[in-house]
Formats: sequence, C-alpha cells, structure tokens
Amino acid sequence: MIGEERIPHALMFCGPQGAGKLPLALAFAAHLLCEHPNPEGPCGTCASCQMVRQWAHPDLHFSFPVYKKKPTDNTTSDDYLPQWREQLEQSVYFGIEEWLADIKAENQQIMHYVGESDSLQRKLALKASQGGRRVVLLWLPERMKTEMANKLLKIIEEPPTQTYFLLVSEEPDNVLGTIQSRVQRINVPALSESDVAETLMNQFALSEAEAKVAAHVAQGNYTAALARQQASSEEKTFFDLFVQLMRLSYSRQVRELRQWSETVADMGRERQKRMLAYCQRLIRENFIYNFHRPEMSFETAEESQFSTRFAPFINERNVIGITTELADAQRDIEQNVNARIVFFDFALKMIILLKQ
Repeated sequence: MIGEERIPHALMFCGPQGAGKLPLALAFAAHLLCEHPNPEGPCGTCASCQMVRQWAHPDLHFSFPVYKKKPTDNTTSDDYLPQWREQLEQSVYFGIEEWLADIKAENQQIMHYVGESDSLQRKLALKASQGGRRVVLLWLPERMKTEMANKLLKIIEEPPTQTYFLLVSEEPDNVLGTIQSRVQRINVPALSESDVAETLMNQFALSEAEAKVAAHVAQGNYTAALARQQASSEEKTFFDLFVQLMRLSYSRQVRELRQWSETVADMGRERQKRMLAYCQRLIRENFIYNFHRPEMSFETAEESQFSTRFAPFINERNVIGITTELADAQRDIEQNVNARIVFFDFALKMIILLKQ
C-alpha cells in the first residue's frame, strides 16, 4: 500500500489475541510517519522515527479502553497515556488482562467513553505538528460506547487531510456495522506453533521440547505464551476454582457450592468473564481427551493430569449442556446480572449435568 501510495484512510487489523495485530499496526504507523521511508520500512534515523520509538510522536494519537474512577469523570485515554507507553516499552504483545493490571482496574469493565471522540476531534482540528501525516491508532474498537462509535464514524467518513485511522480489533463483528463498512479490513492469522516455539527458545532459553509444548498450548497466541512464561498466577487460580467446582458438584455439597459462588462473585466482572472463558476451554479439552488424539489437545501438564480422571464425566450427553450454561453465565455477567445468583445457579445445574 505504501509503495504504491494507495493507502486507505481507515484500516482495521483483525485477528485472534496474540497474533501480532497491534505490533503490525504500530509498525505501519511508524512507516506512515517516517520522513524518509523505504520499501523495507521506516528509516529508523529521522526525528520522527526516534519519537515513534519512544511512543511520543506528536502526530501519533492513541485511543484505548479505560475505566472511570467516578461515574461523573470525563475519562479519556490521555489520563492513562503514561501507563500505555510503559506497557509498549515492556512488550507490544499484551492483552486485556495485562492492561487491566497496568491501570489497576482488575475489578472494572473498561470502555472507550464518549469523551474520547471529543478528545480526538480536538486533536485532529489542530495542524499536524510535523506538517505531514497524522495517525490515530485505536485499540479494541469493539469496546466503544455507542455514542463514541457514532461520533467516530463522522470523523472516519470525512477525515482531515493526511489523517489515517488504524483500528486493532479482536472481535470485529462487535464493532458498529457502519464503521466496519468504512474501513478496509486486514485479517491477521494466528502465529504458527513453530514461530512461537522458536521465539520462546530464543527469548527464554527453553529447550526445544519445552518450547513446543508451550507453543502448542498457546495455539498461536504469543501473548498467552508470554504470560505463562512470566508465571502469571491467574490461570492457576482459575484451574483451582474449576477443579473445586467439579468436585463439589459431583459430591453434591450445596453449602460449599454457595461459598464457592460467593468467592467467585468477589473477583470482579472482568476476571469472572475470563474465568468462564477458561472453564469453557477446559470442558472442551476434557471432551476431546476422551478421543485419545493428543494433537487435538491443548492442555498444560497440570490440566492434562486432572483430565485423566475427570474426562470420562464430560461426554456427548452433557458437553453441550455444560458449555451452554457457561456461555449463558458469561452473557449474564456481561449484562451486570447479580454475580452471586449467576454462579450459584450455574453450580447447582452442574450437579445435574455431571450425572448425565
């Protein structure tokens, strides 16, 4: 696109988490802003390249989901720009979980609020600092409030001269349809297991066997592979809660199940949604385990050891019912239904489903 000078004013990079959408969009932005670009990429030596390398170019505007400390706050991305730049310095491969931790919002739901579009309009109303192109990189547009999306649509339809929008989405179907129709979509596939394994070997000095297992479990998600190597404890917590739920449900310990549901209800909605997604993955893994096809299994050693005993309880009679209940619970949590009721109701249903 750059070589032919046929660059759309709005692009949306789509693909699964950890596939490299954000690094690709950042590299594209650097190329657009470079004063002396070449076919291989930005020159790396001009003043613009130096500023982009520090994520501080005045014509590179970032927009990302945030949370309000108070309902009346007019919070925008600018309020969390230092944390954003610090995260980019650490790694350009990160997801919602890491970002929530960066801004200390583990128990909050993060969004692009309507004030964000007003902020972008003010910035784009000014002349470009370097007298050339301007780039707006918008991370996770699927988390835009409807009011924000409608206002952004007007800017995308009639952008200022030499202004480019780069959207980075993991759930493009949840982006406002009118915005989808006005951007050129670029699909970024998941990374290959060999690429992930090779990078893990180089970065963490893993043996070839260890790297292959880690890459296989990550399923092309380099962000997940990094999180596991950096000893993230969240999935271990989810695994322990999953095991506890299944054991209590099988033994029909209703009082203990209520305590379990109250424990999970105190975790915060974003973590609850991630836990429910994790549980859906483990149900799938245990069902597949029964077919004795290791190439189709994506479990850690600890998860696989648990599956040797638990997998027979997940079969064709209950696997759809369990996954449906988990999906319904995730939907209810997203819609702010009382978490204690949601999880206790699901736990009671598991008593019946596990016996099928």
